[in-house]
Amino acid sequence: MLAVTLNAENLSVSLDGTVHLDHVDFTLARGRLYTVIGRTLAGKSTLLRVIAGLLEPDSGRITLDKRQFSGLPVWRRDVAMVYQQFINYPHLSVLDNVAFPLRRRGTPKHEARRRAGELLMRVGLEGFETRRPSQLSGGQQQRVALARALAKQAGILLLDEPLVNLDYKLREQFREEFRGLFAGQADMIVVYTTTEIGEAMMLGHEILVLHEGRLLQMGRPADVFERPASTTVAEIVNDPPMNLLDGHIADNTLHFSSGMGATLPLHMVALPPGRYRFGIRANDLEMRPDGAIGGEVIVAEVSGSETFLHLDTAIGPLAVKCEGIHPLALRTQVRLALEPERLFAFSPEGGLVAAP
Repeated sequence: MLAVTLNAENLSVSLDGTVHLDHVDFTLARGRLYTVIGRTLAGKSTLLRVIAGLLEPDSGRITLDKRQFSGLPVWRRDVAMVYQQFINYPHLSVLDNVAFPLRRRGTPKHEARRRAGELLMRVGLEGFETRRPSQLSGGQQQRVALARALAKQAGILLLDEPLVNLDYKLREQFREEFRGLFAGQADMIVVYTTTEIGEAMMLGHEILVLHEGRLLQMGRPADVFERPASTTVAEIVNDPPMNLLDGHIADNTLHFSSGMGATLPLHMVALPPGRYRFGIRANDLEMRPDGAIGGEVIVAEVSGSETFLHLDTAIGPLAVKCEGIHPLALRTQVRLALEPERLFAFSPEGGLVAAP
């Protein structure tokens, strides 16, 4: 019978004195794709290695449908894994690379090659069956690794930043293909790690936000994005990271630490007076001649049809994402408009207390 849920309870892992996972708990369900988002060294790869059985936790356990999963040898776990690097058998053809796990399970050669051919069609490699991996591009080699993982027909598929070594255009293409490829995988639990929030939002049914080994939040992409549980989550799930400004609420007015005030927005009227950290996304700030906030350009970076500005302003450093190309020189003076209705409020300890 196919596995329905994978549960982690109190997982902790330390290596060479460094904590990689810190009391992690979650439940993953069959037929869903989970994206694990986090910065470098957040613990993403460690988490996949523990699920795969390549690394045993120091404490805690994993169960599959309430049956013990931790402690099982790798070969007894119903898991397939795709790594960042293109791991293929150099002496085998593309077709035989994909057929390899089928042949190991005793599938007759003719049937194994037929099914491998079907998988190569699904990943866009029809016509490449007789080539060796060394004759393929990086993106094509990663497709071979993915097809071989799918050939295992495992109940759990783990993908450890599989697009990180591809160029930007290939990554964009693969994201679209992955979304279609896994849409019909009702028999699998798919876990996909990434450092890019756009990738996580596009692919995942649910997002797990990891930071320094701790699971900070788990939920639907829209929920995590619109209601980040903490300032750390808000920084991780926004690109560039959400701007955070110290301030306080008093006399039904929002005050920034610089002394500048603003009308208290409706979603904050129930908050008691006191100190807060206010957050605003880079694309919710508007560069406008009549803006109330003055700033000086520290960095201006044009990226395609967008411009990212880093400004020194009266209320603190701000990152601004602008539509269009704005090649502003260093120290150019600009004005910004900030709508209080777009502000998030966090406690001094960092927990979310109000969201737009």
